[in-house]
Amino acid sequence: MSDWKFTARQLAKNPLSMTGLIIIVIFVIIAILAPLIAPTPEGHRNPYMIPRDGFFATPQPPSENHPFGTTQGQYDIFYGCIWGARSAFRVALVVIGITLLIGIVLGSLAGYFGGIIDEVIMRITDIFLAFPALILAMAIVSAIGPSLKSVMIALTAVWWPSYARLIRGDILQVREEDYIEASRGLGASSGRVIIRHVLPNAIYPTLIMASLDIGAVVLSAAALSFLGLGAPEGYADWGQMTEFARNWMVGPPGNPLKYWYAVITPGLFILFFVLGWNLLGDAFRDIFDPRLARR
Repeated sequence: MSDWKFTARQLAKNPLSMTGLIIIVIFVIIAILAPLIAPTPEGHRNPYMIPRDGFFATPQPPSENHPFGTTQGQYDIFYGCIWGARSAFRVALVVIGITLLIGIVLGSLAGYFGGIIDEVIMRITDIFLAFPALILAMAIVSAIGPSLKSVMIALTAVWWPSYARLIRGDILQVREEDYIEASRGLGASSGRVIIRHVLPNAIYPTLIMASLDIGAVVLSAAALSFLGLGAPEGYADWGQMTEFARNWMVGPPGNPLKYWYAVITPGLFILFFVLGWNLLGDAFRDIFDPRLARR
């Protein structure tokens, strides 16, 4: 049975993994169909900027024109949540993609060649890992200037050392195998040995870690946006929408849940997005970890 068929069969056997997959597929559909689900108003130049219906400070409840209500400043919550799915996928895929590339390249060089190359790369990773990740990300964004691009740069900077360290450890185990020695003996170059033989047998734990981290990246980006270090005001971003609701988490005396829609709606989008990736990542871990998988 091929690896893909085995993976699909294992996913189908696990109800939680199927739940995660369904959640992610729903978010993919929302992101792809965002222009149809929440059409951009005429004359609106940037579809990622949330349309607003006035400048009233108090959030307004759901209505026919605003199914999820409006935030402070009258930004449409429905539009922001739908287009925020695209923002979430963009941040997650860009950060994880670049992080994987940097981590795999540097980790492979350190693990395969060892010596001074290993020492230099690992000491650099130790420097990055010595700082709390969110604090370092905040410092980087503050230095560059708040924006969604700055958030992606900052998260990439704090995430890659873990991947480099993980792939290095796996390559240290694989590089001494007999088939690696045989490839060297046949005259294969170091690059060919790494790409054709070492990485395919050492990369699975890193890919599992990446699938688990997609949700964490979105959660960290939302935290930075909540602190005012993310996208510009009015941008379709779940973290910023929770920041809009910060002053309205508790309603007036006698009606503490008056503004529930401003708080709960973007929070639920973040919750289910992260939950979907966590469930799917756990399933991949169970499938590809030889100590857990049952073939």
